[in-house]
Amino acid sequence: MTEQTAANPKRPAIPVALSSASVYPLSVHDAFAVAHDLGYDGLEVMVTNNVTSQDPQALQTLSERYRIPVLAVHAPTLLLTQQVWGSAWSKVERSVDMAGQLGAGVVVVHPPFRWQSDYAESFSQGVRDLADSSGIRIAVENMYPWRMRGREAKAYLPHWDPIEQDYDDVTWDLSHASTAGVASLEGVRALAGRLRHLHLTDGSGSNRDEHLVPGHGDQQAAEVLQYLAGAGFDGTVVAEISTRKAKAAGEREDWLSETLRFARQHLGQAD
Repeated sequence: MTEQTAANPKRPAIPVALSSASVYPLSVHDAFAVAHDLGYDGLEVMVTNNVTSQDPQALQTLSERYRIPVLAVHAPTLLLTQQVWGSAWSKVERSVDMAGQLGAGVVVVHPPFRWQSDYAESFSQGVRDLADSSGIRIAVENMYPWRMRGREAKAYLPHWDPIEQDYDDVTWDLSHASTAGVASLEGVRALAGRLRHLHLTDGSGSNRDEHLVPGHGDQQAAEVLQYLAGAGFDGTVVAEISTRKAKAAGEREDWLSETLRFARQHLGQAD
């Protein structure tokens, strides 16, 4: 049983959280409100240029206001957040510190970019040491190759695929797997006990990172959840879909509600 479940016996054994990235371009404040209204078990905060997403006191206030715990912090290790929180290690260290302040058990990080060679050289041991000293799991996310003019470019070091890397904890993202041409069910099975965190979404195999509603793509999302439910997975499932194209009133909430129902159904948590 996870620490969060022991503290709140009403929460399912596998919590289903909402990523604040799922409400973009709305704010992290909106993410808390949506998570509360739809019945998610918690939130994964994506640290961005948004000031509130960087402020543990502001996040704690929102968490208490909406009664939605922060279960994970996504470090600002994206290409678009390179100016947030300074150096590569500073991004990870500050994310771990914020997770500790908020009671979140996991920090999600991307593998180093190929131009971050010094960071990449010490990355695997560095995240292990920081996890050991802080008690926070640092789960390295699967990514995908960059393709330009039909050719694959090496964007990450040592690799975009974490399965063969020396990481204690991994985040698996179904949309990233689709873009990479990888089968998620095989991936999560291969990771076994190293799988700490799941980004529930989907993709159609496009070169674009689509973040579709689960079940609308090629990643066997239902089977992945069913496998985790039967395999003793003790991490968190996080809805991370793109709702940027939502236009009609309530459309974003409909997609996020569908994602939550899908997760509950296939984790065996449906009423």
